[in-house]
Amino acid sequence: MRPKILLAGKTGQIGRDLVPLLDRVGDLTALDRQQLDLSKPDEIRRAIRTARPHLVVNAAAYTAVDRAESDEPAARSINAVAPGVMAEEAKKLGALLVHYSTDYVFDGTKGQPYDEDDPPNPLSVYGRTKLEGERAIQQIGPAYLILRTAWVYAREGRNFLLTVLRLATEKEELRIVCDQVGAPTWSREIAAATAGILSQLWERSGGVQRGPEIKGIYQMTAGGETNWFNFARAILGLASSQTPVADWFAAATKNRPLIARHVVPIATAEYPTPARRPAYSVLANRKLNDKFGIRLPDWEAQLRAVFSEGVSERQGLGPIAEDLQ
Repeated sequence: MRPKILLAGKTGQIGRDLVPLLDRVGDLTALDRQQLDLSKPDEIRRAIRTARPHLVVNAAAYTAVDRAESDEPAARSINAVAPGVMAEEAKKLGALLVHYSTDYVFDGTKGQPYDEDDPPNPLSVYGRTKLEGERAIQQIGPAYLILRTAWVYAREGRNFLLTVLRLATEKEELRIVCDQVGAPTWSREIAAATAGILSQLWERSGGVQRGPEIKGIYQMTAGGETNWFNFARAILGLASSQTPVADWFAAATKNRPLIARHVVPIATAEYPTPARRPAYSVLANRKLNDKFGIRLPDWEAQLRAVFSEGVSERQGLGPIAEDLQ
């Protein structure tokens, strides 16, 4: 028997990549924000009760980090209240809830990779509301996987990769923050790892394992670490040799030539934003590998795969645009 899967956020960065992969895992119902408004709890309940899924995957979130500072009620309704409603409905059905969270639940003062059980201390409304969503799921207590990821980018949407490419067609000099450290992670790798986990769980037991052996928070990011400045340099280095031009690249640049000649490192203080961001938000991924045997490639390998004509080796299963204006 194939599991029934309900996916929220099918047009988001991770959601787009999840659709074809989850469709192989089970019978998929995928909804976008027009079909499922996460700010309306009754719509969430109706969607889950109608689909009666074995697996609920929430790839939707309020991710406008700076706008959230002045729009806290909207951020909280989507990032905190909605996951709690999903958890309630999943618990009633005996379904597994998969929910994505963020490195921004940490304050960045540790100076070395954060483990899942390190004390969170978010600096922003976005980080606080995402943490509230995690805690709501834990308190309600369905079978759940909370997957924390970080610095997510994709070939579509609004993200750092596409913003750098756009700016490189408009400016000869780019000024990029150099004192924030993280692990840029391609949405396709996140989707592939998620699909791999769900395949394992379903095939291993002929159903979703609901015991405490799988329930919990897992961190799912690229290997290695870098800063926004070096990430931008790596993007432009690969972009300069993009031949032939891929469709996504042509769309990102609007077929205009890259004119950027210099990338200048700047401090966070030189680019003030409404939301504070952690200076160091690298996440340790040992638990993901220990439990599921999954390790995402290094961030540089992922970025090279984005620019190549092929896809990541694991594709068989398988952000901050506001910081650059």
